[in-house]
Amino acid sequence: MSQSHRRALLKLSGESLRGRGSGIIDPESVSYVAAQIKGAVEAGVQIAVVVGGGNIWRGREAAEQGMERAAADYAGMLATVINALALQDALERIEVSTRTQTAIAIQAVAEPFIRRRAIRHLEKGRVVIFAGGTSNPFMSTDTAAALRAVEVSADLLVMAKNKADGVYDADPALNQSARRFNHLPYLEVLNRRLDVMDSTALSLCMENDLPIVVFDLFIKGSLLRLLAGEAIGTRISSAAETALT
Repeated sequence: MSQSHRRALLKLSGESLRGRGSGIIDPESVSYVAAQIKGAVEAGVQIAVVVGGGNIWRGREAAEQGMERAAADYAGMLATVINALALQDALERIEVSTRTQTAIAIQAVAEPFIRRRAIRHLEKGRVVIFAGGTSNPFMSTDTAAALRAVEVSADLLVMAKNKADGVYDADPALNQSARRFNHLPYLEVLNRRLDVMDSTALSLCMENDLPIVVFDLFIKGSLLRLLAGEAIGTRISSAAETALT
């Protein structure tokens, strides 16, 4: 099913900002991501962004090493704020009006998350970056992305996976015969436990009939093409929509 999109939420992994370098944030990778977002904005699509913090901190890994889980997750939320500010700076340097909103109050660097204000920013053509996860420990940034997408009435959740151009039935790095899916129903993703997002995030999308596209942002022009309705990556949606494709 091909259609153009009016408002989309882009979920970025923290690793996508690291690039191939050994540092925490690679300026070239951040600039590339910003340029792809600018292209979508110039095409008339309203763009919101949720960025992870895995290039800086992983709460689950810290908890496994003995840190109290809630504290570890709060540290991860702060890592997403650092990434959001880096992306905001890259966007503003190429003259894309941007606002960062955080679920955790950090008034010196960003606005608090206010749903109606976020929607107003989007309506004015500004990119809105949501940082700080959901403000709750034990919740992933995938869940934050699904939640914010539903809250701002996005018509698509775009998952930019690190070094993956879609969803496969096996790990393509280990199995050369792995098959990439073009379309999948929500329930099949849940039942097969495919590595797309956590079950809480996927269930939220399913309950609100929010389509998801998993794609490789680092294929130049892929974001703009999929937002224009081109079949890029893997689309996850209702069984009814999948049956029509």
